[in-house]
Amino acid sequence: MPSDPHLPAPGTLPGPPAGHRKPTGPPAGHRKPTGPAAGHRMPAGPAAGHRKPTAAEVAAAGGRTIADVVGPGLRVLFAGINPSLYSAATGHHFARPGNRFWPALHRSGFTPGLLHPSQQSILPTLGLGITNVVARATARADELSPAELITGGEILAALVARHQPRYLAVLGVTAYRTAFGRRTAVIGPQDDTIGGVPVWVLPNPSGLNAHFQLADLAREFAALREASTQVTRPDQR
Repeated sequence: MPSDPHLPAPGTLPGPPAGHRKPTGPPAGHRKPTGPAAGHRMPAGPAAGHRKPTAAEVAAAGGRTIADVVGPGLRVLFAGINPSLYSAATGHHFARPGNRFWPALHRSGFTPGLLHPSQQSILPTLGLGITNVVARATARADELSPAELITGGEILAALVARHQPRYLAVLGVTAYRTAFGRRTAVIGPQDDTIGGVPVWVLPNPSGLNAHFQLADLAREFAALREASTQVTRPDQR
């Protein structure tokens, strides 16, 4: 067959233009994501300057308080029963080894990474906050009197009324029943409000609560997370 005069002879095909090289990575300006979405990147490890408290520091922390972690436009304000001595010694919520709050928060999808308690200041950027029903630290939650829980509930209601999160999540059904006079309350969403805000009761994440394993806690937290994405307050639109 005669060769086509419009095609180059075999073996004479031209190569790429001068200066051309085969690309070796993604298009210019593109990079492969390596973590959470922009604006929600989780720093790795404890915050700078963090250290474990000594036994003497923990023992001396009785009666101390921890500052609330709050901000505008919160989706969920989590309320623990009261700080442990270990947490009070560190100044960070749910810091006692064995407490499952932070792992449950991550596994349920509230945080894109597992936060260390010393990173609690990140939470408001994710629409989350932390407080306590009773502010003072004790070795065990059962050291709190009913009167103390009731007074703490009144203070918490005022805090919630000021900040107006989409949900108040109380971590501990027994404390919730006492603090707010809801003797028949169970885990999950409640029928009433506190400070004008819907309430959700979650299990106590303390490692002493053997009734709920981490997977159970994560499932309960995830149900709240899903609900919190579907409730929008007028000031959060």
